[in-house]
Amino acid sequence: MLGITQSAALVGVEAHPVQIEVNTGEVGELKFILVGLPDAAVKESQDRVFSAMANSGFRTPATRTTINLAPGGLRKEGPAYDLPIALAILASMKKCEEVELDHFLIAGELSLSGKTRPVKGTLAMAMLAKKLGKKGLIVPVESADEAALVEGVAIFPVSSLDHAVRFLNAECEILPAKSRESCYFKNPPEAQRIDFSEVKGQHAVRRAVEIAVSGGHNVLIIGSPGSGKSMIAKRIPTIMPRPSMDEFLEILSIQSAAGTTLSASNRYFQRPFRAPHHTISDVGLLGGGTIPGPGEISLAHNGVLFLDELPEFKRSALEVLRQPLEDGNVTISRSAGQINLPCSVMMVCAMNPCPCGYTGDQSRECRCSVPQIQRYRSKISGPLLDRIDIHIEAPSLRIDELRSTKTGDSSANMRTRCETARALQITRFAENSDTATRCNARMSHSEIRTHCTINAEQGDLLQQAMEQLALSARAYDRILKVARTIADLAGEAQIGTPHLLEAIQYRSLDRNLFY
Repeated sequence: MLGITQSAALVGVEAHPVQIEVNTGEVGELKFILVGLPDAAVKESQDRVFSAMANSGFRTPATRTTINLAPGGLRKEGPAYDLPIALAILASMKKCEEVELDHFLIAGELSLSGKTRPVKGTLAMAMLAKKLGKKGLIVPVESADEAALVEGVAIFPVSSLDHAVRFLNAECEILPAKSRESCYFKNPPEAQRIDFSEVKGQHAVRRAVEIAVSGGHNVLIIGSPGSGKSMIAKRIPTIMPRPSMDEFLEILSIQSAAGTTLSASNRYFQRPFRAPHHTISDVGLLGGGTIPGPGEISLAHNGVLFLDELPEFKRSALEVLRQPLEDGNVTISRSAGQINLPCSVMMVCAMNPCPCGYTGDQSRECRCSVPQIQRYRSKISGPLLDRIDIHIEAPSLRIDELRSTKTGDSSANMRTRCETARALQITRFAENSDTATRCNARMSHSEIRTHCTINAEQGDLLQQAMEQLALSARAYDRILKVARTIADLAGEAQIGTPHLLEAIQYRSLDRNLFY
């Protein structure tokens, strides 16, 4: 007899429909045959499925059984097919209502006892179920929270194989998961909260960071060890505007495909903050692998990618970031296929001015020779530096600053100003329905010409700065974008000369530090 269920396969961050066909009662040797380009985890499903069926009180097939995962040319990976395979086997044995099975998309891993375990990618599967017009999505209880965020499709959480069978046979009722009860709407615990008020001094750096967050600009912080670079960078998420629901779904779809949402520590309504170690590989940073998947730059989508000790990263790893930072997406091609991943990130970098870290420090003497400093700085290429909008120095803190009990501006106040500036940008770009631009850093050339107009006197001033600092054409656009953000923070409709001068000073390190 034939039993059919519907499931899905992840390709990048998107789900593609998979039909699972099971034929039992075939004449011949007792054998379990699985076809349809499965990986090792899918091939091992036989042992998990048969044990789960036996321990759930169901008889396993006593005849030759063939399972086909269609389409055959699409590679299937992971244990998410355990539950739909088990239900298709039971449907072929008339133990499960076959008519109901066609109305649902099903995914879930099974333990040997028959209990369900969470699987990755359920958010993308929920989007697929909605697109296909299915009645709902049946997934393990632990995976229902993220899938429930998709409006317009019912999510039915099941705790075991037996639970799923009884639901499909109308022997029990399962209430659909409610999106507003999802754990993703929780705020982080108080113990995990950090605040900019804890940062001593560094007023210029705080100002630069506020501008960067307000416009979504990339920023590079240069300073001696202990000047607070990493401390400031780790507090940037606390002043970023809360994501919209569309942005949050984009964030979760990538993290769900990578399996990171299975960790309870990530289940909060917040933007991602990724801080990979400098030993990371090109593939780990950009994405890829035998089965192409998201890397750190995509996992930081709509959030912050923090690269501490920037010159210590491999040159090749840094260079592969150039095109994704410019375009906001990355295309990965492998023999197993090609995927496109979004990677609209705010990149925050921190580095020392030299190998020992004390060039220009007022209290300690630098031990590095000129060739050593040049080699160290040359690890950051000009094209990559061009894509960083704001460069700022973090001077060493004085003892009196460290001893001071006076606190700086809080993250709440800084976030309010950043959100106000972002709201102006969203309103401005919403006037053009053809653009998907959300912040100043993502403006196209035509949008720069429209929204970053300057008068003749300001044009001469910018030209003089370009010539003296030997800046590139890309840096010209970056200065205008930053100036537009500074004007937005000031609530000004037009870019003023003070806004332009402040934006220019954030490029002065191009010459002074790197050339």
